[in-house]
Amino acid sequence: MADPKGFLNHGREVATSRPVTERVKDWNEVHVPGSLLPIISKQAGRCMDCGIPFCHNGCPLGNLIPEWNDYAYRENWPAASERLHATNNFPEFTGRLCPAPCESACVLGINQPPVTIKNVEVSIIDKAWATGDVAPQIPERLSGKTVAVVGSGPAGLAAAQQLTRAGHTVAVYERADRIGGLLRYGIPEFKMEKRHINRRIEQMRAEGTKFRTGIEIGQDLPATALRKRYDAVVLAVGATTARDLPVPGRELGGIHQAMEYLPLANKVQEGDYVAPPISAEGKHVVVIGGGDTGADCVGTAHRQGAASVTQLEIMPRPGEERDAATQPWPTFPMLYKVTSAHEEGGERVYSVSTTHFEGDEDGNVRWLHLAEIEFVDGRLTQKPGTGRRIPAQLVTLAMGFTSTDRDNGLVEQFGLELDARGNIARDADFHTSVPGVFVAGDAGRGQSLIVWAIAEGRSAARGCDRHLTGTSDLPAPIRPTDRSLTV
Repeated sequence: MADPKGFLNHGREVATSRPVTERVKDWNEVHVPGSLLPIISKQAGRCMDCGIPFCHNGCPLGNLIPEWNDYAYRENWPAASERLHATNNFPEFTGRLCPAPCESACVLGINQPPVTIKNVEVSIIDKAWATGDVAPQIPERLSGKTVAVVGSGPAGLAAAQQLTRAGHTVAVYERADRIGGLLRYGIPEFKMEKRHINRRIEQMRAEGTKFRTGIEIGQDLPATALRKRYDAVVLAVGATTARDLPVPGRELGGIHQAMEYLPLANKVQEGDYVAPPISAEGKHVVVIGGGDTGADCVGTAHRQGAASVTQLEIMPRPGEERDAATQPWPTFPMLYKVTSAHEEGGERVYSVSTTHFEGDEDGNVRWLHLAEIEFVDGRLTQKPGTGRRIPAQLVTLAMGFTSTDRDNGLVEQFGLELDARGNIARDADFHTSVPGVFVAGDAGRGQSLIVWAIAEGRSAARGCDRHLTGTSDLPAPIRPTDRSLTV
């Protein structure tokens, strides 16, 4: 146990954020660099090393949280990094982007603020990079087998790294111009600077993984050609079909899916544009959708100089404390969440639904009409007489994703079976209905968290390794049917 009295002597402290007036003027990460390390030993010491550490179950990766908390408390950073990497290929990603279901499952959280697990995690990995404790793990021998991984998001990268380390020759195919998937173009720079992706890519290259960008399987390269070229294929193509809003006026200019809007802002940071083709500068912005993607749109609009930002959510505002009756510990609770983007301003409106859009003579959106809604007999129903309109010169739709992309022909060319939810079907080894073809991440699971994507990539890599060699020493943190206490 780290500090037997740590949870009694020290309260919860989290990373310090830069002032709003400063950070909205740039795209750097919002936290003060170096603010965590001076407090992280005490914070790690709050871990009680429980007899049954429910944080293990809360984390899909099964992270060894009490172990690396103990090492962090003792400031044994190399050992902490080793324990962290034992279950997670990319802790710098999850430490910045994961909603931390492990903290919701923390035993201390029953009646006190939980351990700052996420902050400890990111402190360990940042320290490891700074001290050179993260090095390529080059396989001692090659298997002679080849694997194509389609998609370079967290699931694809995790599968590729695991399979490369198992001795297979792995090539990652990405349809975008850079590696990273939604990590690269969906996550704003202020939440995770892309240098963190770049140095992992260099590590993977040094280990032997090959990367092929600008190639869309099903369009630029047929699925049949890929299967002939490689002994196995892992599909990690995500669930990128966005949910739309079929209401009158949807065709007006200035209404965009979030994933049409966010990547352009990231491309500016990559140097591809001087200014984004879709910008919030000087406009009244409305974001439809109250989740993390919506918050990303809010923060992006602030930095682009929006005149106003309003975020709409169809569901009622969640409570600020766990409801023990419906959201008992250690399940992941639905709580009112204030992200860094929300701290920067804007209005959040709950229990409303968009009825239609109104445009100007040029065909561009100018007003959004909405109405309040309520639950009646278990169904959302519009309240009579509550209709109103708000100014909207830029509207982003951030209402989630429904399934993998069906327009590029990949599913049909591979001849893949789908499950009842429209995801790519797989068995206990993440094997699809096509021999030698595996699926990991949102493409098989449906839209989910980055930590689930990494866990799926690691598990699919084990299934693929067993298929190629008859056995596998790679870990498999989850099964396809796992939902854990966090869902």
